[in-house]
Amino acid sequence: MPTQQRLTKTSAAPVVLFLLIVAFIAGAVWWVSRPGPLLIQGEVAAPRVDVSARASGRVTELAADLGGRIEAGQVLTRLSNPQLVTAHAAAASGLEVARASEAAAGATRPEVIRAREAELAAAAADLRLAEEQVARDTALAGQGLRPQAVIDQTTRNVDTAARRVEAAQAQLDLARAGASEEEREVAAAQVAQAEAALAQRQADLDELTIFAPLSGEISARLIELGENIGPGAPLFTIVDLEQAWFTFNLREDLLTGLEVGTTLSVHVPALARDLEAEITLINVQGQFASWRATRATGDFDLRSFEVRARPVAPVSGLRPGMSALISLDR
Repeated sequence: MPTQQRLTKTSAAPVVLFLLIVAFIAGAVWWVSRPGPLLIQGEVAAPRVDVSARASGRVTELAADLGGRIEAGQVLTRLSNPQLVTAHAAAASGLEVARASEAAAGATRPEVIRAREAELAAAAADLRLAEEQVARDTALAGQGLRPQAVIDQTTRNVDTAARRVEAAQAQLDLARAGASEEEREVAAAQVAQAEAALAQRQADLDELTIFAPLSGEISARLIELGENIGPGAPLFTIVDLEQAWFTFNLREDLLTGLEVGTTLSVHVPALARDLEAEITLINVQGQFASWRATRATGDFDLRSFEVRARPVAPVSGLRPGMSALISLDR
C-alpha cells in the first residue's frame, strides 16, 4: 500500500508541474499583451499679441529687438509723418482763430463805444434845437407871424430828432452789450469744434510712438529702420512666457477621469523634467477634428477636445512650441 501511494504521488508530479508551466506562460502572455498607458503628445503655448500701427509713417527709431525682454508700456518704435505734423499745426492755428473770435464776440472796442456816445450826443443836441425852434415858431404864430404850415414842419422835425435819439441810444446799448447770446453760443461751439479737431490731430501724432501692450518677449520683428509702413501693418509679436500653458487634443473616449482642476504629470523632453500641471480648460473642437468611425464595424463618431493645463509652479525655460507628453490609462 505505501508503495502504491508513492507511485500515485510520483505520477501526479508531472501533471502539477505542467499546470504550473501553463499558468506561468498564460500569465506572461497576459502581462506582455495587456494594454499599457497611452502616451499623448501636446505642446506648450502662450499668449501672443501682434503689435501694429494705426498711422502710416517711416521708422525712425527701434527701441526693441528680436528676443529681447520688454515691459508693458515700454516704447517699441517711433515713426515720423510730416503730413500729420502739418495737420496738427493747422488745427492749433484754427483753435487760436476760434478763441480770438469768441473773445471778439464777447467785447466791443472802446473806440466804437465812444463813437456811439458821440452820435447819441449829436442826436440829443439836434432834438433840443428842434424843440427850441418849435417854441419860437409857436410864440410867433400866436402873434400871427408864422403860418400853420411852418408850425407843422417844425413839429415833424422834433419827432424826427426824437427818433434819431432813440436810434443812437439803441446803437450805444448794442455796442456796450457786444454780441448777442446766439452769436456767443456759435463762437463757443466753434471753439469746441476746433479743440476736438486739435485733440484728434494730437491723437494721430501720439500713434506715431508704439508702446508695448503687455510684458513679454519679442518673438518677431517685422520692420527695419527707415522702412515706410502703412496703417495696420504688423510690427512686432510679443509672447508672454510667464503665462505659458500645455495644450493637448484628445478623443472624447480618453477624457475619462479628466476634469477642470485635475492635476496632470507632464513630461517636457526639452527640459528633461516632469512637471505638475492643473487642467484649466476642456473645450470641444470643430467638426473637422472628429474621428470618423467605419460604419461596418458598428462604431460611432468621436469628437476631439482641447485640454489645457497650466503649470502649478513657475517653470524657467518653458517656451511655446516645446513638446509635452502625458500618459493616460486605457
